[in-house]
Amino acid sequence: MPHLTSQDGTTIAYETVGNGPAVILVDGAMCFRDSGPMRPIAEKLAGQFTVYLYDRRGRGGSGDTLPFAVEREIEDIDALITEAGGNACLFGLSSGAALVLRAAENLGPSRINRMALYEPPFRDADDSGSAAAYTADLSAALDHDRWGDAVET
Repeated sequence: MPHLTSQDGTTIAYETVGNGPAVILVDGAMCFRDSGPMRPIAEKLAGQFTVYLYDRRGRGGSGDTLPFAVEREIEDIDALITEAGGNACLFGLSSGAALVLRAAENLGPSRINRMALYEPPFRDADDSGSAAAYTADLSAALDHDRWGDAVET
């Protein structure tokens, strides 16, 4: 399985299927290439695109360099775009959709030809109280290494 090295030295596992313009699939937080919806999506797209499936850092076959920062995940996407020839389409699912939006903001149209987003995790402004409680509960679980509680939250 191919790997590439992101800007901070983290090894990112990826694979390609199909042939055509590059599409990079950006999974949600709890998924990786072999656990989640991206492989079946890649198989459907492979007839018209070269599809890049990758494991986000800390998942599957990819490494992880702490502390976590969204900017490092954008650097990972940027490294994949470079691997794909310098520009690509992006498809993001859930938190992957939020990363695609941030990548578009940081990398621009010369690197990202098109993007598609499915269920980005954004909430109404009216829902700010429950969002704050969620963030506090999740942070407390992560701060105390209660991984199961964090996943449940």
